Amino acid sequence: GRKLLVDAGPDMRAQFLAAGVGAVEAILFTHHHADHVMGTDETRVLNRITGRALPIYAMERTLDNLRQRFDYAFLPSSGPWFFRPALEPFQVAPGERLEIAGMPLTLFSQDHGVMETLGLRIGDFAYSTDLVRLPEESLALLHGLDTWIVGCFQRAPHKVHANLDQVLEWVRILQPRRTILTHMGSDLDYGWLSRILPPGVEPGYDGMVLRPGR
Repeated sequence: GRKLLVDAGPDMRAQFLAAGVGAVEAILFTHHHADHVMGTDETRVLNRITGRALPIYAMERTLDNLRQRFDYAFLPSSGPWFFRPALEPFQVAPGERLEIAGMPLTLFSQDHGVMETLGLRIGDFAYSTDLVRLPEESLALLHGLDTWIVGCFQRAPHKVHANLDQVLEWVRILQPRRTILTHMGSDLDYGWLSRILPPGVEPGYDGMVLRPGR
């Protein structure tokens, strides 16, 4: 099937090997914090597999930051050997509806405290990481979900990440059938969460595979 990678973290190579993932059609970057972009250099392997530059989609500020960190990845292609990554950038913005890797996406704005991040919805599935608040227009886009992956950093309130109480309040409002917590900090123990979370809400884990609607 078609594959869209969301963000390229520092352990991207290890994750790809563990999951048995080969090529992807494109990358969507939610924002430019290091834990979401520092695997970008590894994309040269994806270039070798596909034989072409890799389309990437991100907001203007994120693309600017990627060009600063990985300027060599935006130079003319080094194919067919791709000794450096080759990225083909496309600027996107919250509120856009577009098709990436054959998938119809709706992008929405998230408040990460120090910056705006991108959330995405594909059909009745949505992904929201690195956020502390959701604007009203974004909340409105998240009704009617089957599966929602949402960042939940810790128990206590935090300046730039949603805490457990905030996420559970969003779940109460939106009523997705299934909610998966991600981007969890050290005080959100998997066993403890599994015991105390309400029905339909569960902690994610490395290597988790989701099939929305099942």
